[in-house]
Order: sequence, then structure tokens, then C-alpha cells
Amino acid sequence: MGSLDLNFTDSSLSQTDVFKPLDHEDFRKQAHQMVDFIADYYAKIESYPVLTQVQPNYLRSRLPSTAPYLPEPLQTIFHDISAHVIPGITHWLSPNFFAFFPATVSTAAFLGEMLCTCFNAVGFNWLASPAATELEMVVMDWLAHMLKLPASFMFSSGTAGGGGGGVIQNTTGEAIFVTLVAARDRKLEALGTNDVKKLVVYSSDQTHSTFTKASRLAGICPSNVRSIPTSRDSEFALSPELLRKVVGADVESGLVPLYLCLTVGTTSTTAVDPLEPLAGVANDYNMWVHVDAAYGGSACICPEFRHYLNGVERVDSLSLSPHKWLLSYLDCCCLWVKRSDLLVNALSTNPEYLRNQPSESDSVVDYKDWQLGTGRRFKSLRLWLVLRSYGVANIQSHIRSDVRMARMFEGFVKSDLRFEVVVPRKFALVCFRLKSFYRAEPSYVDSLNRKLLEWVNSTGRAYMSHTVVGGVYMLRFAVGATLTEERHVVAAWQLIKDGADAVLKVKGV
Repeated sequence: MGSLDLNFTDSSLSQTDVFKPLDHEDFRKQAHQMVDFIADYYAKIESYPVLTQVQPNYLRSRLPSTAPYLPEPLQTIFHDISAHVIPGITHWLSPNFFAFFPATVSTAAFLGEMLCTCFNAVGFNWLASPAATELEMVVMDWLAHMLKLPASFMFSSGTAGGGGGGVIQNTTGEAIFVTLVAARDRKLEALGTNDVKKLVVYSSDQTHSTFTKASRLAGICPSNVRSIPTSRDSEFALSPELLRKVVGADVESGLVPLYLCLTVGTTSTTAVDPLEPLAGVANDYNMWVHVDAAYGGSACICPEFRHYLNGVERVDSLSLSPHKWLLSYLDCCCLWVKRSDLLVNALSTNPEYLRNQPSESDSVVDYKDWQLGTGRRFKSLRLWLVLRSYGVANIQSHIRSDVRMARMFEGFVKSDLRFEVVVPRKFALVCFRLKSFYRAEPSYVDSLNRKLLEWVNSTGRAYMSHTVVGGVYMLRFAVGATLTEERHVVAAWQLIKDGADAVLKVKGV
């Protein structure tokens, strides 16, 4: 009574077999098979339709409704991946993927991800895995130096008294959310919690939609989320004069300005908000200023793009996503703050089972207090391997190559009188559209471009996306997939021209 029966076996399995979920020799064999499978996928990725051609619910009808009771061989699983899973993938790593923004990858990042998964370190505090915490601190300072950020954003400036530093979040949305919460709590500490309904946040109408979501989650009244209009004349950047006017009106109404979200490389057109004058307005009203540089920020490691961060010394936080352009796998969003104590004050938890002497002494960083959740992966290994394996020079070259190919595509568009570039190109995104010399009404021109986009994407040979900005429907051609070469851009342009011929012919133009 009370003892464990250590001789129990499942009669459905051989009594000579012992289930070992991690046997190092089985792992060695199967991991090599998986790497071969992945390498073969990358080798032939160009042969797959970029945009998946399947219909909704296709997979449920192909796979069993219950999990297998007994184990299945890896080769059988590989077969099903090839036959059923891959057809349902939109291939973001295809060299012919030109939609949205790229999700870049690299050998070094993959190796870093393997190590991250290998160690499975749950680095919620320093003691849980000191290397996970300290390597992240080192890598965040490395990247801050590459961006020429002020010392006030770096751990090397010292964290005593709540100094600056960086943390790897999962997404931009999380970076915005945690800084919003920190800004909110700082403001309410001065005003009182009953004044939360007076808090107002600001951004341009080009700011990513995650800002509105994060604001709601942070308790900001929906009516106090300001989306300030931009125009084509300013290349869809936020106007400092208009911001001051809107904020001033709110103050006169008894509201309290809380937070300004600026963007370096908006999703629709890669517009860049002028940081210095906008931060000046926000500083006058004691607002928290955050810079969402998810896409465009990566380019700022190149001296010729660094001016887009001019004025960053006047902001409170900055985030960018290395998975978009710095050859790192999803998900990886780097967030820097000037005052880490504000994050910690707003987000810290200290249950008894996590208490320890290093944390109590305030001599270490506990990243659980810099993020929404508690558990966290050893993601810094990816960035560390990328930076060490390639060096800054090669990463800069990678970015410049994408920009060069985008500039080439922009030249193609300008050389064809049937097309126009809608917004001047800044990075590696070209916003363009097909024109009509016969019917100028916007609805007709929009219809032409919708048909063209549908035609191109339906071929499976390339994938683009669209946006509507300032009432103008336009096509987006984003260069940046890791495997993309000039020949892919040339072929895509030829495909677009063929599509234009087909659409205009059908329309009778």
C-alpha cells in the first residue's frame, strides 16, 4: 500500500521496448533526416506556387480525425508534409515573394534557433539561466551600437537607478503594449487612477493597427485614440504642426496627453515620421514617445539611412524587428528603453517561488519584468550567431542589395508609361499602380489594379500585396526575401507587364 508499481507496462507495446522521447542516437539520426528535408525544401522552394492554391478546410479532409495510438515512422510523416502540408503553405521564403514585408532567414539564424531549442532555457529571471539573460544584454547593446543609438539606451550606461537597456520581445505589438503600460502607470501615479479616462494617445493614420489594439488592452478609451491624418504631399508622414494642434485642443478640453507612437517605415508605404520635431512636440507635453521601426529601423545600420533616426535621443523607447530584414527567423522584436525601472514598476511580479538572492540584491536583470508573460526563450542566440557569423559589413551588404533591386524595379515601373510610382521609394518597397489613359475615374483605375494583382498572384509565379492610402489603391512590391536575386525581380516585372497586357485587353483598352 502506498508504493509505486514499477513493473507496470502497457500490454499494447512490446515489453522489451522502453519509451525514450530523447535518445541521443535516435535524435542524431532523425535530426540529420530533418535537416536534409529542410535543405531539399529550400533547394526547390522556387518551384512551388508562392501563394497557396488550396481552399478553406482542405487539410481536415486529408488527415485523420484522431491522433495515432501507436508511433508512426518519420518517413511517413515526411510524406504527409510533402503531400498535404506544403501545398497549404504560402511560401514566405520564396525568392518570388514580394508581398507585405519579408520574413528573412539565414543559416546562422537557423543554427541559433537549433541551439535555442536545444537548451530549452526558460530564462524568466537571471538565476533561471544567467547566460540567457546576459547574452541578450550583450547582443542588444551590440545592435544599439550598430544603430548608433545614444548611450542612454544601452546596458553599458549602467542600469542602476533604472537606466537604459534592451529586451527581445516577440512582436512589435508587445513592444508597444509594454511601453504603453509603463507610460500609463507613470502618468497615473501623478494624476491618480481615477483619471485613466482622461489619457490620450496619438499616432498617424499610417501607424500599424496593432497600436490601436495595444491601446485598448492598456485601458485607453477608444475615443481617446487619436489617428492623425497624413497626406500625399508629406509622403504620408505625420506633421508636427498638426500634432501640436490636435494635442493642444485635447489639453484645452481637459484631457491628458500620454503617448505618441512614431513610425520609421510604415506598413503601407514605408513613410518615415520626422522624429526630432515630433518628439519636440511630445516633450513639451511630457508624453512618452515610442518609435516603431519594425521594418525601416534595420536599414539604419547603414550610414546612408541612419538620418531617419535623427532625434532618437529625444524619445523614450524604440523597437525594430530583425526577423523582417536582419536575417533572423520569427519571432524577434528588439525593444530599447531609456528607463527600465518604468517597465519593471509596471510589469514586475515577485511570487515566493521565484525569489532569490541575486534578484533581491538588484544586481541582475530579470527579463520577466520587462515583458507581458513570464517564460521566455533563449532568442538572443539567433542574433548572436547572425552578427558573429556574418559581421556588420555583410549584413549591411544584404540590405543594400535589396535596396538596389528595389531601385531597379522602380526604374522598370518608371520606364513603362502605363504605370506610375505612387509614393517615392525610401527602402526596398515600391508602391506603384497601373494607370488608365481612357477613363480616369478612381473606381475604374482601382478595378484595373485589383484585376492585375489577382492575375499576377493567381499564376503562382509571384506574390504581391496591395494597400489603400489617401484614397489611392496601389500595389506593393517589397524586395527582401533572403533567396531573391535580380533575375527574380526581372521575371516578376515581365509577369506584371504580361498581366497588364491581359487586363487591359479584357477591359478593351
